Amino acid sequence: MSTVDAVIERGRGLTAPRAVAIAGIALGLIAVWLALPPWTTEGFGFPIAAGFCGGAAGLYAFMREERRLGAWAIGVAVLGTAFALWLQGRDEATLNQVFSVGLIAAMLRFATPLAFAAVGGVFSERSGVVNIGLEGMMLAGAFFGIWATAWSGSWIVGILMAMAFGGLFALIHAFFSIHLRTDQIISGFAVNFLALGLTGYLFRSIYGPQGTPGGSDRIPSVTLPEFIRDIPFLGDVFGHLNLMIWVMFGVVIAAWIVLFKTPAGLRLRSVGEHPRAADTVGISVYAVRYAAVVASGMLAALGGAFLSLGFVGNFAENMTSGRGFIALAAVIFGKWRPGWAFAATLLFGFGFAISIPFQREAGISENLISTLPYVLTLVALVGLIGRSIPPAAVGRPYVKQ
Repeated sequence: MSTVDAVIERGRGLTAPRAVAIAGIALGLIAVWLALPPWTTEGFGFPIAAGFCGGAAGLYAFMREERRLGAWAIGVAVLGTAFALWLQGRDEATLNQVFSVGLIAAMLRFATPLAFAAVGGVFSERSGVVNIGLEGMMLAGAFFGIWATAWSGSWIVGILMAMAFGGLFALIHAFFSIHLRTDQIISGFAVNFLALGLTGYLFRSIYGPQGTPGGSDRIPSVTLPEFIRDIPFLGDVFGHLNLMIWVMFGVVIAAWIVLFKTPAGLRLRSVGEHPRAADTVGISVYAVRYAAVVASGMLAALGGAFLSLGFVGNFAENMTSGRGFIALAAVIFGKWRPGWAFAATLLFGFGFAISIPFQREAGISENLISTLPYVLTLVALVGLIGRSIPPAAVGRPYVKQ
């Protein structure tokens, strides 16, 4: 093929409906980007032009059978243009307060408990067991972590106790799902209700109306060396993060290595894809699934312990507020891969993080803006219906013959 033919072929690829739709989504995002600091463009021309081109690209792709991405491009273009025009109605000082470097650090803090639970969900579902009980396991970790810290005086004891009780709740779910072969969705919801009722009862019985005692040991933050903290942006974001955020980074990397670079990960994935074949070659399906589910509970409990010991500093009834379900959505959004699941938690964490400055600086109703993370979750799941392919045996009890 000559150079001219290669250029023509590449040009045809750029005009393919899928490529045009992706370009339309990018233009919708550019419309918002141009209205943000440090650009903060004035005048309606830039966002409207970018949004119009993005919408036209989406319509082009939609009319040529690329309906899903085309619809996404149209939606992003319309919403991006509307949001950009709304931003232009705000003064620059307000925008600088909302979209500051601190927003990235806040995103990491909000994403950390989600990431712990999401990685746990990846392990469980990769082994073939749906873990709807992540919410309850997070809640158990949050309560028993701060309870153990209060009587021991050590946050390390609190973390270990949180993991122990998270693993215990996961063991209950595993026993009902694997050995008794009950419906895994129902078993997971039962664990959620058990954790909600038990932690609420113990919280009121032990601490009463005054709540958890103040002054409990907290998970410390890690301060990086001064030469790193002096680096613009990098130092502002990473210079003084909680220890559990760094642990979360390590857990995500370790999970990817274990799942895709070790024999143990190969066994776990084979059990989730074809348990009969795995059993035939001598892999204990029950043992692998028990280990994966218990590990998922311990990881989810780590996320809950971070909420009570590293983030808030106390416990409140139902303080996880659906974060376990958001983590489960991140598992699906990330296509059962630790790295992509972590990226999804960053998106949801951004929704939590940006809602706070919007309430404070932009005067948006608290009731309205607090729904943003959950709306992002629904949008992400709707966009992936029919596209994410789960492990073949997930949700199916295995009967050894």
